Amino acid sequence: MAHRSLFLIFSIFFLLTNLACCKEILVGGKTSAWKIPSSPSESLNKWAESLRFHVGDSLVWKYDGEKDSVLQVTKDAYINCNTTNPAANYSNGDTKVKLERSGPFYFISGSKSNCVEGEKLHIVVMSTRGGHTGGFFTGSAPSPAPSSALLGAPAVAPATGSASSLASGVGILGFVGLGIVLL
Repeated sequence: MAHRSLFLIFSIFFLLTNLACCKEILVGGKTSAWKIPSSPSESLNKWAESLRFHVGDSLVWKYDGEKDSVLQVTKDAYINCNTTNPAANYSNGDTKVKLERSGPFYFISGSKSNCVEGEKLHIVVMSTRGGHTGGFFTGSAPSPAPSSALLGAPAVAPATGSASSLASGVGILGFVGLGIVLL
């Protein structure tokens, strides 16, 4: 009986830990979000300001790789829509970027004209505290992402919608299922 209780406690802890960190977040909350925004209120930065990004999370872009791309760039390249020397260049239409450190991340369209018209994204990844990466274990409430006004650049627009967590639920369910079988 003690083994069952211990396993149950461990399973719940594992489930909460896994839910608290390392999510896959669909940029803009939908597959059609990586595009020129129709207005400043449709900015991807507006979307990102309502979310908390943590070390270990991944951003996922869905777009037509024949017509567009995603560049990871410096702050200066972000502000100036400089596409010439990106830190990373993604063009397969199904881009996934793991956020492996805290701090700011800057992404722009590989098409300079699209970037100038607002197809870009700035996020801030929350710093870790005590070695934990998820909001459930952080010591204090995270601050919101900085406003685009602080960057000295015009806001950029995404589509509306909430972030989609493409959770790693299959692994969690498999682990819990295994525990039930073993009980």
